[in-house]
Amino acid sequence: MKFILAIALCLLMVIMGFISFVLYAIDKAKAKRGLWRIPEAVLLGWGFFGGAAGALLAMKMIRHKTKHWYFWAVNIAGLVFHVGILLAVLIIV
Repeated sequence: MKFILAIALCLLMVIMGFISFVLYAIDKAKAKRGLWRIPEAVLLGWGFFGGAAGALLAMKMIRHKTKHWYFWAVNIAGLVFHVGILLAVLIIV
């Protein structure tokens, strides 16, 4: 049972990571064209609440929001949070 829950959590994090990556890519494209941008709170929220891996990958691959220390801090904290939840599910449940 706990392995099914762990797999479901991993799948959820992969999906949210993909969405987070896409949001960063869209924001970068809009920034280049001088268009309305995705709010930073949205990017940070998606990163912390499930999409940290995708957000960090986007930050490295497309070099977006890399100069803002709080993006690094929130996304790394989110990644640690996600790993902690996954370990808790595998150990406790």
